[in-house]
Amino acid sequence: MIMRKDKYANRKYTIYGFFIFVGIIFLIRLSILQLFNNEYVFAAENNTRKDITIYPPRGLVFDRNNKLIVYNEAIFDLMIIPKEAKDINIVNFCKLIGIDTLEYQRKYKKAKKYSRRKASIFVKQLSKTQTAFLQEKLFQFPGFYVQARTLRKYPYKNAAHLLGFIGEVNSKELKNDTFYSSGDYIGKSGIEKSYEKYLRGEKGVEKLMVDVYNREKGSFHNGKYDIPAKKGYNLHLGLDVDLQTYGEELMRNKIGAIVAIEPSSGEIISMVSAPSYDPNLLVGRIRSNNYDSLLKDKHKPLLTRALNSSYPPGSTFKLVQALIAQQEGVLYPSTTYTCHNGFNYKGLHVGCHSHTPTINLEEAIKISCNAYFCNVYRSIINNHAYKNSEMGFRKWRDYTLKMGFGKKLGIDLPYERGGNIPKVEYYDKYYGKGHWNAITTISLAIGQGEILETPLQMANEAAFIANRGYYYTPHIVAQIGDSAKNNPSFTKKNYVGINSKYFDIVVNGMEKVVENGTAKLAKIDSIAVCGKTGTAQNPHGENHSVFIAFAPKDNPQIAIAVFVENSGYGGTWAAPIASLMIEKYLKGYIPKNRKWLEKRMLEGNLIPEDER
Repeated sequence: MIMRKDKYANRKYTIYGFFIFVGIIFLIRLSILQLFNNEYVFAAENNTRKDITIYPPRGLVFDRNNKLIVYNEAIFDLMIIPKEAKDINIVNFCKLIGIDTLEYQRKYKKAKKYSRRKASIFVKQLSKTQTAFLQEKLFQFPGFYVQARTLRKYPYKNAAHLLGFIGEVNSKELKNDTFYSSGDYIGKSGIEKSYEKYLRGEKGVEKLMVDVYNREKGSFHNGKYDIPAKKGYNLHLGLDVDLQTYGEELMRNKIGAIVAIEPSSGEIISMVSAPSYDPNLLVGRIRSNNYDSLLKDKHKPLLTRALNSSYPPGSTFKLVQALIAQQEGVLYPSTTYTCHNGFNYKGLHVGCHSHTPTINLEEAIKISCNAYFCNVYRSIINNHAYKNSEMGFRKWRDYTLKMGFGKKLGIDLPYERGGNIPKVEYYDKYYGKGHWNAITTISLAIGQGEILETPLQMANEAAFIANRGYYYTPHIVAQIGDSAKNNPSFTKKNYVGINSKYFDIVVNGMEKVVENGTAKLAKIDSIAVCGKTGTAQNPHGENHSVFIAFAPKDNPQIAIAVFVENSGYGGTWAAPIASLMIEKYLKGYIPKNRKWLEKRMLEGNLIPEDER
C-alpha cells in the first residue's frame, strides 16, 4: 500500500516559526522597556511626583552710574490644582487661610475654569510669616502648595513712568505667549514692558516625590531631571537717577515734562512727567487700590507726558525754520526783515513784542521775533525753485519729518506718540485745493497752528542742533546684561538733511538767547548754554512755558527740553528749570549765587488753587 504524503505537513513549521519570531520580538521589546526605556517608569512615578515651576528672578536695573534702582523681593502664592483638591475638608481649609466657604467656591471655580490639572493662583502674595504657618498644615490638603515668586522694589521713589510696573497676565497675553501661565506677572508699562523678554528670564522645573497626602518626600531621582531657572538679564540705563530725582523735585506742584538727552549717544539722562508717583505704590496687594486712585486723579499722574502728550512747540520751532530756509538758499545770516510790532499782510496780523525794527537772523533768534520768522517761513513755501506753494510746503514738510517731527522717534518705551506735522491733504480738505498758501498757514512759522510735538521731540531738536545735523534715536537702555547687547539702530546717526555749516549762526543765536536775550535766568557761570524759549498758546487758559537747550556750546554733554503747562513765558519757568538741571548734571551742585532761583523753582506751585 502506497502512503500519500500530506501536502500540508510542512505548514506546522511555518506556524512554529511565526510564533518563535513573535516571541523574539516581545522579548526584545520587554528588554528595551525594562533595561533602557524609562517612559513607563516615569508614567507610574507620575502618580507620586509633583512638578514645581521655579520662577527666575527678574533682571535688576541700574542707572548710568551703576546705582541699583530696581531689585526683587521674595513673595509667595498659594497654588491650587483643582483635580487634586476636590475632596479636601473645605471648612477646615477656609479656617486655615481665613476666608469663608463662598469665597472658597468662587476661587475654586475660577481655577477649575482655567484648568482642572494645571496649577493656578488661589491666594496671591502671602507674607513670609503666613507662608511659614501654612506650610506646617498644608500636607492635610492635597492639591495645594506654596509657590515662591518675586516682586519689584524701588529704593528710589522716582522714574515711575520710565521704569513702568508689572502686573498679572490677562487672557490676551496668555493667548499671545505660551511662556506665561495664569497668575504669572508681566511688564505692563515702561521698560518692564518693552524689555520684558530680557527681564523675565527662563522658568525652571523642580520635580519632587510626594506621598498619598501630597507631602513632599524629597527630590525625584536626586534632582537629575530638574531644570534650573535662568535669571533675567540686568539692564543698565542711560538714566542718572540723582538728576531724575532733582528734576521731579523741580516739577513738584507743576504739570508738564522734562527730557534730557546725551547728544553723543542718544541716551536718556532724565525723563520727568509731572505729576508723578512713587513706583512702590503699584507693587503687591496695594497695587489695585492705588492704581484706581491714581487713575481717578484729575491731574493724571499715570500719564507719561514726556511721550504721550503733544503740545505746540511755540517759538522753539523758529530754529527749524532758520535751518530749512538756509538749506533751501532763501535765508542768509545777513538777511534782514523789518518788524513793526508784528507781521502784517492784507489784514492779517501776527503780534510781536517791541524791539529794534530791522534785525538779522542771529538777532531774530535772540529776541524771538515773530515777524522775522513769518517772513522766513513765507520765503520757504514761496521758493521760486518750486512751481507753487503746495510744492514748497511739501518740501518744508519733508525736512521736518527728517528732523524727527510728525512721527515716532522709536524710543525703547511703549505708547510713544508721534506729534503732528500737517499734510497737504489736510489743508486741501479744510480750505479747498489751491485755496491755501504760506499766509493761510502762517501760524506754522512760529510753532503754532496744527504743529504738535512731544517733549521728547523737543529735546531731540536740541540734540540734533547740538550735534550740528544729526541725532541718535533716543533710548533708555544703554546695555543689556554684561555684554554690549543692545539695539544696533541706537548707534546709527540719523541725519536731518541740513548742511552742518548752517548750524553755526543758529547756535550763536541760541547762545545770545541765554546771555542777554529771552532766557537770561538760564545763564550759568563758566558754562556756555545755548537755548531757545517758547511760549505756546493755550486757548483754554494760561499759555505754556517752553525751553530747549544744550550745553556746553562746544562738545555738548546734555540736551534738554522743559515744558511747563499753564505757566506763561518760556523764560519764566521752563528756562530756569532747564538751567538748574544742566548745572546739577555738569557740576554736581547748585552754587550759592543761584540758590535763590532753585528755591523759587522748588517752591513754585503752578496748579490752580481750585484744582489742588
